[in-house]
Amino acid sequence: MRVKLLVSEAWRSLAANASTTFAATVTVLVGMFIIGLFIAVFTWTDSAANHLKKQLVVQVDFKPTGEPGGPATRAQENAVARMLQANPKVKKITFVSKEEALQIMKRRDPEMVSHLPWNPLPDQLVVTATNADYLGDIAASLQHPLPPGVDKIVQGKQLRGFVLRFAHVIDVLFLVGAVVLAVASTLLIGNTIRLSIFSRRREIEVMKLVGATNWFVRGPFMIEGLICGLGGALLAIFFLVIGKAVALPAIDYQRFVQDSPDVHAWAFPYTALTLIGMSLVLGAVGSGLTVHRFLKV
Repeated sequence: MRVKLLVSEAWRSLAANASTTFAATVTVLVGMFIIGLFIAVFTWTDSAANHLKKQLVVQVDFKPTGEPGGPATRAQENAVARMLQANPKVKKITFVSKEEALQIMKRRDPEMVSHLPWNPLPDQLVVTATNADYLGDIAASLQHPLPPGVDKIVQGKQLRGFVLRFAHVIDVLFLVGAVVLAVASTLLIGNTIRLSIFSRRREIEVMKLVGATNWFVRGPFMIEGLICGLGGALLAIFFLVIGKAVALPAIDYQRFVQDSPDVHAWAFPYTALTLIGMSLVLGAVGSGLTVHRFLKV
């Protein structure tokens, strides 16, 4: 019975204060819409960064025909492979023969290899690390001196450094941005609710003077916050769905990762549930904390 009374009182108050109700709902809408965009953009970017990190490898080129001491023997190649397999930082080793390397080169740049009198490409080992940060250590383990039969180690230091720095920056920005947006949304919603409560401070004083408990006074305002939060979140989700349907087809974002299936933003249902949960918490907590100062009569 008491819950029904609180809900009816909150609903009556929302209808009687339509302007502040609208302002609070729009504030939640804007805040949740921005947070929704933030989640979509940064989870996709973080996924793309992780995808790029997976592409970072150490390439071991064996001595080809014509090089001093070349070509590398199968025994030498196997010895290097065993050495890498014993390294706990190595996740996977892929052997690429010189014939396979030539076919790959033909697909990438057929004009460059169309008039070659022989295959100058070496056998290769492509090494994937358990963590992209270990690539430098893996390369260093094969140098000074190089194992017999190895011509050179290719690890793309500049690309590796750029991708890892990019990934770390994305992680930091995601954390900082999430905190800033959450605090900003809380302050905006709290200020809007404060205006609503301030306009009804006399009503609160009367309720306190006739013996209403703090929670009985606070209850309708918290329910109002929940309703405004839920309404704003649902509207934000609606506009995000429209934006997704309209904007994404016009943005060729997948070309940066060649349509890789493992590059994607956070699933939209999870984003929607997160926005609803955040808006409910912000609405209820913002209302409860804001009305506290007016309970001291």
